[in-house]
Amino acid sequence: MTFAPSDTQRFRASADWFLVQRATGLVTARVSATAERVVDLCHALSAHLAPAVDVHMADVRTGRQWGGAFCALPDVREAIARLRLVLAAQGGVELSVYTESDQLTVTPEMQLVIYARTDRWAVLLDGMGIGERTTTPEPTWIPSRSTLRPDAPLEQALQSAAERMGIAEITT
Repeated sequence: MTFAPSDTQRFRASADWFLVQRATGLVTARVSATAERVVDLCHALSAHLAPAVDVHMADVRTGRQWGGAFCALPDVREAIARLRLVLAAQGGVELSVYTESDQLTVTPEMQLVIYARTDRWAVLLDGMGIGERTTTPEPTWIPSRSTLRPDAPLEQALQSAAERMGIAEITT
């Protein structure tokens, strides 16, 4: 099978990496990959969480936020799967799924950050073929949240996801 240059760059595994930082009682893994892969990884890794999770979702474009506790993990995973395309295409949303000891967060800049009390996530990431790095490479481009504008399809997808997960809008 022959790949066009853009295909080989888009799908090559070497583009995926993670960096682990350890502090007293907390392990943080920062994962960098394509936007689609980040959402896919969040979905896949969420299968390793408890059956009931807490969820927080924030649209940095509009300032809208949703949150809920003790959400059914299958409902949350289904909502993440449905958000995959629009979230990867648009970014600008922070989505956190967490328990008392683990947290998976897709950042508005489309990175996956994992907070945990154990090293188990590093083992899982390594098993998924994602390479661990000891330092963060120099960024070639840093997205700016200030340039993000409201997006109607994204807003509709987030509202639908919130309903599927059973989380409510947070009013400030």
